[in-house]
Amino acid sequence: MSRYDHDRRGGGGRYDRDRDRGYGGGGGGGYGGGGGGRRNGNSSRGGAAHLATVLGSEDDKVNCPFYYKIGACRHGERCSRVHIKPAFSQTVLIPHMYVRPPPGADGLPVEDFDHFENFYEEILDELSKYGAIEELNVLENMGDHLIGNVYVKYKTEEGGEKCCTSLRGRYYGGQMLMPEFSLVTNFREARCRQFDEDQCARGGYCNFMHIRRISK
Repeated sequence: MSRYDHDRRGGGGRYDRDRDRGYGGGGGGGYGGGGGGRRNGNSSRGGAAHLATVLGSEDDKVNCPFYYKIGACRHGERCSRVHIKPAFSQTVLIPHMYVRPPPGADGLPVEDFDHFENFYEEILDELSKYGAIEELNVLENMGDHLIGNVYVKYKTEEGGEKCCTSLRGRYYGGQMLMPEFSLVTNFREARCRQFDEDQCARGGYCNFMHIRRISK
Protein backbone atom coordinates (compact mmCIF):
# COMPACT_ATOMS: atom_id res chain seq x y z
CA MET A 1 0.00 0.00 0.00
CA SER A 2 1.31 3.40 -0.90
CA ARG A 3 2.13 5.92 1.79
CA TYR A 4 2.00 9.08 -0.29
CA ASP A 5 -0.29 11.67 1.30
CA HIS A 6 -2.37 13.95 -0.91
CA ASP A 7 -2.81 16.73 1.63
CA ARG A 8 0.20 19.05 2.14
CA ARG A 9 -0.27 18.86 5.89
CA GLY A 10 0.01 15.09 5.82
CA GLY A 11 -3.58 14.42 6.83
CA GLY A 12 -5.24 13.93 3.47
CA GLY A 13 -5.97 10.95 1.27
CA ARG A 14 -3.50 8.35 0.17
CA TYR A 15 -1.67 8.21 -3.13
CA ASP A 16 -3.98 6.97 -5.91
CA ARG A 17 -2.06 5.43 -8.80
CA ASP A 18 -5.09 5.38 -11.09
CA ARG A 19 -5.90 9.03 -10.63
CA ASP A 20 -2.26 10.12 -10.26
CA ARG A 21 -2.94 12.26 -7.21
CA GLY A 22 -0.03 11.38 -4.94
CA TYR A 23 1.95 14.59 -5.24
CA GLY A 24 1.43 18.30 -5.38
CA GLY A 25 3.45 21.11 -6.82
CA GLY A 26 6.27 23.16 -5.49
CA GLY A 27 8.88 25.61 -6.55
CA GLY A 28 11.11 25.66 -9.55
CA GLY A 29 14.45 27.11 -10.35
CA GLY A 30 16.40 29.18 -12.79
CA TYR A 31 19.67 28.44 -14.45
CA GLY A 32 22.54 30.86 -14.19
CA GLY A 33 26.13 30.59 -15.19
CA GLY A 34 29.32 32.31 -16.00
CA GLY A 35 32.38 31.85 -18.03
CA GLY A 36 36.09 31.84 -17.87
CA GLY A 37 39.21 31.27 -19.83
CA ARG A 38 42.93 30.87 -19.70
CA ARG A 39 45.29 33.79 -19.73
CA ASN A 40 47.22 32.38 -22.64
CA GLY A 41 47.48 29.24 -24.69
CA ASN A 42 50.55 27.97 -22.85
CA SER A 43 49.25 28.25 -19.30
CA SER A 44 46.98 25.58 -17.80
CA ARG A 45 46.86 26.63 -14.15
CA GLY A 46 43.87 28.88 -13.54
CA GLY A 47 42.14 27.80 -16.75
CA ALA A 48 38.89 25.88 -17.06
CA ALA A 49 40.64 22.53 -17.54
CA HIS A 50 42.72 23.02 -14.41
CA LEU A 51 39.75 24.22 -12.37
CA ALA A 52 37.74 21.18 -13.45
CA THR A 53 40.39 18.89 -11.99
CA VAL A 54 40.63 20.90 -8.77
CA LEU A 55 36.92 21.50 -8.07
CA GLY A 56 35.73 19.24 -5.27
CA SER A 57 39.17 17.72 -4.69
CA GLU A 58 41.40 18.04 -1.63
CA ASP A 59 43.31 20.74 -3.52
CA ASP A 60 40.14 22.83 -3.62
CA LYS A 61 40.37 24.98 -0.48
CA VAL A 62 37.06 26.75 -1.13
CA ASN A 63 34.46 24.11 -2.00
CA CYS A 64 33.55 21.09 0.13
CA PRO A 65 34.80 17.90 -1.59
CA PHE A 66 32.27 15.65 0.14
CA TYR A 67 29.30 17.84 -0.76
CA TYR A 68 30.56 17.99 -4.34
CA LYS A 69 30.97 14.21 -4.64
CA ILE A 70 28.25 12.90 -2.31
CA GLY A 71 25.68 15.69 -2.29
CA ALA A 72 25.77 15.79 1.52
CA CYS A 73 28.23 16.76 4.23
CA ARG A 74 28.36 15.63 7.86
CA HIS A 75 29.12 19.19 8.97
CA GLY A 76 25.98 20.58 7.33
CA GLU A 77 25.73 24.36 7.38
CA ARG A 78 28.63 24.49 9.85
CA CYS A 79 31.08 23.31 7.20
CA SER A 80 33.98 25.70 6.68
CA ARG A 81 33.83 25.19 2.91
CA VAL A 82 31.24 26.16 0.33
CA HIS A 83 28.42 23.77 -0.57
CA ILE A 84 27.67 24.31 -4.25
CA LYS A 85 23.91 24.00 -4.83
CA PRO A 86 22.97 23.83 -8.51
CA ALA A 87 19.91 25.55 -9.93
CA PHE A 88 19.35 22.64 -12.33
CA SER A 89 20.51 19.05 -12.46
CA GLN A 90 19.67 15.63 -13.86
CA THR A 91 20.04 14.30 -10.30
CA VAL A 92 17.59 14.92 -7.47
CA LEU A 93 18.36 14.12 -3.84
CA ILE A 94 15.43 13.34 -1.54
CA PRO A 95 16.94 13.37 1.95
CA HIS A 96 15.90 10.71 4.50
CA MET A 97 13.03 9.38 2.41
CA TYR A 98 13.61 5.72 3.28
CA VAL A 99 12.80 4.85 6.88
CA ARG A 100 13.61 1.43 8.26
CA PRO A 101 11.00 -0.50 10.24
CA PRO A 102 11.09 0.07 14.02
CA PRO A 103 13.24 -2.28 16.14
CA GLY A 104 11.78 -5.56 17.37
CA ALA A 105 10.61 -6.29 20.90
CA ASP A 106 14.21 -7.11 21.86
CA GLY A 107 15.34 -3.67 20.73
CA LEU A 108 17.37 -5.07 17.83
CA PRO A 109 16.94 -4.05 14.17
CA VAL A 110 14.54 -6.22 12.21
CA GLU A 111 15.13 -7.60 8.73
CA ASP A 112 13.79 -5.05 6.26
CA PHE A 113 14.30 -6.88 2.95
CA ASP A 114 10.62 -7.01 1.94
CA HIS A 115 9.99 -3.55 3.37
CA PHE A 116 12.79 -2.10 1.26
CA GLU A 117 11.84 -3.95 -1.92
CA ASN A 118 8.26 -2.63 -1.67
CA PHE A 119 9.57 0.88 -1.03
CA TYR A 120 11.89 0.73 -4.04
CA GLU A 121 9.16 -0.51 -6.39
CA GLU A 122 6.77 2.18 -5.19
CA ILE A 123 9.13 5.11 -5.64
CA LEU A 124 10.44 3.79 -8.96
CA ASP A 125 6.88 3.68 -10.25
CA GLU A 126 6.21 7.24 -9.12
CA LEU A 127 9.52 8.85 -10.04
CA SER A 128 9.34 7.36 -13.55
CA LYS A 129 6.38 9.62 -14.26
CA TYR A 130 8.65 12.67 -14.39
CA GLY A 131 11.11 11.37 -16.98
CA ALA A 132 13.36 8.52 -18.05
CA ILE A 133 15.53 7.39 -15.13
CA GLU A 134 19.17 6.44 -15.52
CA GLU A 135 19.82 5.53 -11.88
CA LEU A 136 17.83 5.23 -8.67
CA ASN A 137 19.90 4.71 -5.53
CA VAL A 138 18.90 4.37 -1.89
CA LEU A 139 21.56 4.60 0.81
CA GLU A 140 21.93 2.41 3.86
CA ASN A 141 24.51 4.64 5.57
CA MET A 142 23.75 5.46 9.20
CA GLY A 143 25.26 8.96 9.41
CA ASP A 144 22.74 11.74 10.01
CA HIS A 145 23.52 13.41 6.67
CA LEU A 146 23.13 10.24 4.59
CA ILE A 147 20.64 7.95 6.32
CA GLY A 148 17.71 7.03 4.07
CA ASN A 149 18.79 9.35 1.25
CA VAL A 150 17.33 8.66 -2.18
CA TYR A 151 19.14 9.81 -5.34
CA VAL A 152 17.37 9.70 -8.68
CA LYS A 153 19.28 10.59 -11.84
CA TYR A 154 17.21 11.39 -14.91
CA LYS A 155 18.40 11.40 -18.50
CA THR A 156 17.60 15.10 -18.78
CA GLU A 157 17.53 18.16 -16.54
CA GLU A 158 13.86 18.54 -17.44
CA GLY A 159 13.14 15.26 -15.66
CA GLY A 160 14.97 16.48 -12.59
CA GLU A 161 13.04 19.76 -12.61
CA LYS A 162 9.67 18.00 -12.91
CA CYS A 163 10.59 15.70 -10.05
CA CYS A 164 11.62 18.55 -7.74
CA THR A 165 8.57 20.62 -8.61
CA SER A 166 6.14 17.75 -8.09
CA LEU A 167 7.60 16.36 -4.86
CA ARG A 168 8.53 19.49 -2.96
CA GLY A 169 6.30 19.99 0.06
CA ARG A 170 4.45 16.68 -0.33
CA TYR A 171 4.35 13.97 2.32
CA TYR A 172 5.45 10.36 2.25
CA GLY A 173 4.92 8.12 5.25
CA GLY A 174 4.11 11.14 7.39
CA GLN A 175 7.29 13.00 6.45
CA MET A 176 7.49 16.12 4.32
CA LEU A 177 9.65 15.61 1.25
CA MET A 178 12.30 18.24 0.58
CA PRO A 179 13.91 17.27 -2.75
CA GLU A 180 16.87 19.26 -4.02
CA PHE A 181 19.04 19.32 -7.10
CA SER A 182 22.35 17.54 -6.63
CA LEU A 183 25.73 17.85 -8.33
CA VAL A 184 26.18 14.08 -8.12
CA THR A 185 26.04 12.54 -11.58
CA ASN A 186 28.91 10.04 -11.32
CA PHE A 187 27.92 7.47 -8.72
CA ARG A 188 31.06 5.45 -9.33
CA GLU A 189 33.01 8.28 -7.71
CA ALA A 190 30.47 8.70 -4.91
CA ARG A 191 30.05 5.07 -3.84
CA CYS A 192 32.22 3.18 -1.39
CA ARG A 193 34.10 0.52 -3.34
CA GLN A 194 35.02 -1.33 -0.15
CA PHE A 195 31.34 -1.62 0.74
CA ASP A 196 30.59 -3.06 -2.70
CA GLU A 197 33.20 -5.72 -1.91
CA ASP A 198 31.87 -6.24 1.64
CA GLN A 199 35.11 -4.89 3.06
CA CYS A 200 34.28 -1.42 4.43
CA ALA A 201 35.79 -1.12 7.89
CA ARG A 202 33.85 2.07 8.68
CA GLY A 203 30.48 0.37 8.52
CA GLY A 204 27.32 2.44 8.31
CA TYR A 205 29.13 5.63 9.32
CA CYS A 206 31.31 5.70 6.22
CA ASN A 207 31.13 9.06 4.42
CA PHE A 208 30.95 7.50 0.95
CA MET A 209 27.73 6.03 -0.42
CA HIS A 210 26.67 2.59 0.73
CA ILE A 211 24.11 1.94 -1.99
CA ARG A 212 21.54 -0.70 -1.16
CA ARG A 213 21.36 -3.67 -3.46
CA ILE A 214 18.07 -4.68 -5.00
CA SER A 215 17.11 -8.20 -6.02
CA LYS A 216 15.33 -7.29 -9.26
